[in-house]
Amino acid sequence: MSLLKVNNLGVQFQTPDGMVNAVNGVSFELDAGQTLGIVGESGSGKSQSVLAMMGLLAKNGRPTGEALYKGQNLLTMSPKQLNGIRGDRISMIFQDPMTSLNPYLTVERQMTEVLELHKGMTRKQAKKRAIELLEAVRIPEAARRIDMYPHEFSGGMRQRVMIAMALLCEPEVLIADEPTTALDVTVQAQILTLLKELQRDFGTAIVMITHDLGVVAGLCEKVMVMYGGRVMEYGTANDIFYQPSHPYTIGLLGALPRLDHDGDALVSIPGNPPNMANMPKGCPFTERCAHASAQCADVLPGLLPSAANPAVLRACHKPVAELKLELSHG
Repeated sequence: MSLLKVNNLGVQFQTPDGMVNAVNGVSFELDAGQTLGIVGESGSGKSQSVLAMMGLLAKNGRPTGEALYKGQNLLTMSPKQLNGIRGDRISMIFQDPMTSLNPYLTVERQMTEVLELHKGMTRKQAKKRAIELLEAVRIPEAARRIDMYPHEFSGGMRQRVMIAMALLCEPEVLIADEPTTALDVTVQAQILTLLKELQRDFGTAIVMITHDLGVVAGLCEKVMVMYGGRVMEYGTANDIFYQPSHPYTIGLLGALPRLDHDGDALVSIPGNPPNMANMPKGCPFTERCAHASAQCADVLPGLLPSAANPAVLRACHKPVAELKLELSHG
């Protein structure tokens, strides 16, 4: 049995403009020690997918489908059942640590209450464990700095505190939502190295949400590419990076700066993401795709095994061989 198995996950929001389907038909499996990267532009449904799994959607949001943790559906659990798992067996690192940490409480109090709640530790035992975790994420002078407030830490150090908090109970699944977005590249590299080391030491499964393909290449074994609330392509990192078979994935990779292509112009994807309140009838990428046909505009493609590589799932009407031929002539 997979540690985490998501089947046909959907997220709907009731808005003044009507029902918005933010996520449609997302499915994936994750085993212990594996890392899945979920990539795509802003508004593609990445964060809403995991917020639905964690029971953290906005009040006007409603999840559908299944998110099975060890066979138990997280989407149908009561708040009490979910609280027993959240922060303990499944933890989440949020994008902005300054808004995720309570500015009125010291780091010590924010960390110890997690252990007191989930592990039944005394305050003294919890503080000792919290210091150990801060040292594990390489915060210098952790025993002294644990009594400081969040604003007394730099952005990179606050992110390390968030990682330490997420790992306090040694979770089996760690969800990281854009954990390096606000950090400079040096600190980004340190955080990614830290996550890999912690995964090695704790055997944690990681879901990494990002728009940065470089982060995915350095950390993830599996990659799911999302656009317009749907999965466009899903496969191993090697397949997605070296043999992309969906026009959107190819476009994302074409817009990625590369050191071995010095002087080459970056190729951006023309147009803008679709309006989620007024989605096109067919493929959501149709209006921005240079390879689209009338069929693409009228018929939504299913997420099916690629003829060129059955291990890769792709949602595209254009056969891979035909797409490669068009690209070679382009």
